[in-house]
Amino acid sequence: MRIITWNINSVRARLDIVRQLVETYKPDVLCLQEIKVHTDMFPRGFFEEIGMPHLAIHGQKGHHGVATAAKAPFDDSFHIDWCAMGDARHIAIKLKEGPTLHNFYVPAGGDEPDPALNDKFAHKLKFVEEMTAWSKELKEPSILVGDLNIAPYEDDVWDHKKLLKVVSHTPVETDGMLAMMAAHDWVDVMRIFKPVPEKLYSWWSYRARDWSLADKGRRLDHVWVSPSLKDAPVHMEVLRDARGWEKPSDHAPVLVDFKF
Repeated sequence: MRIITWNINSVRARLDIVRQLVETYKPDVLCLQEIKVHTDMFPRGFFEEIGMPHLAIHGQKGHHGVATAAKAPFDDSFHIDWCAMGDARHIAIKLKEGPTLHNFYVPAGGDEPDPALNDKFAHKLKFVEEMTAWSKELKEPSILVGDLNIAPYEDDVWDHKKLLKVVSHTPVETDGMLAMMAAHDWVDVMRIFKPVPEKLYSWWSYRARDWSLADKGRRLDHVWVSPSLKDAPVHMEVLRDARGWEKPSDHAPVLVDFKF
């Protein structure tokens, strides 16, 4: 099974490159974040047309919304209201004869890394705390994917020292993510295939004149599996070429193949 996770940064604005991704890389399941559209306005017909008609959508306008599209039917879908905010930041599906696949979009956290001064950052830290408590109680084999908006390791950012006070790589965030991972013994699939100290990014800012040449990236997108699934991933690739497609997202898709 091939799963791709991608912060699409507005699905309706980027249908052409969604089609390009599906035709080029042929995922069985596509997990999208930041779809920026209400559930009832999601382009279902388009996904049927490209051969991914089985949909679980938790939509919302603005910088929110997640959707999971699949070639084959799945057993069930549900979402959790994290922080009781009503934000559309999670959707899960139960794969037939397989694990539960959780698709997350963690709050970005704004610009000021001080929860006393920045409600968005406080929300992000609370979200991670709730995910940590949930991870500790999680029983069933699970896959967790999505834009978690944290780059936990020094080699997940282009310059560790310069980004220590920048939201996404501050110590309170990275410590929180590592605690979340430890709570379920989550396996960081991307780092199985690209171990530290190899640099690994999935996001490059729109602000760079030549994002690829500057290569000031961060690994904000993740794929984790429960310990019982640690041997299931057989291939991982950050699809960096998609960051250079026409009218791109600032995130590159992350592809993982599983032996189930």
